[in-house]
Amino acid sequence: MEPMETQQDPGQLYRRRIASRFAAFDQDGDGTISREDFTTAATRLLTEFGTPFRSERGQALCNGAEAFWQGMAGIADVDGDQRVSHAEFVGGAVKRLHDHPERFAEIARPFLRAALALATTPADVERGLLALGVSPLAAALSARTLPTVASGAVDEEAAVAAFARYFMTE
Repeated sequence: MEPMETQQDPGQLYRRRIASRFAAFDQDGDGTISREDFTTAATRLLTEFGTPFRSERGQALCNGAEAFWQGMAGIADVDGDQRVSHAEFVGGAVKRLHDHPERFAEIARPFLRAALALATTPADVERGLLALGVSPLAAALSARTLPTVASGAVDEEAAVAAFARYFMTE
């Protein structure tokens, strides 16, 4: 018997994937993506890695989260209510950036750079993903496939590109 995912038509599969991607951003589970979700993500990472908010790395992560939120809102918050609904996410972020994931990568880069300053190795990235609520299997697979540089640290360019591909392509 074929796996469940392959039995679905491509449209259903794509909708399921987009829903899971939306859920990854919706840290509080209220059905919208907001500034608070990005703040929550930053706080979870700071806590996981024992990094003080007022430290240089803590401030970089919080500033990166704010920049990421501003970029997301600028692309997807059509009605200007400072919340991105599922429909706005699909219509704004996904449709507008689908053919150009590098644009999404640039929006995410400040946050990802700061997160990788905390979670430098694939094992650290896995810890960070778990702290953000990613399933253990997805966290392990994602982290273990990231290329590293000679020092053993995750390659930032590869991580940013992988993040964009995951969120913005089918």
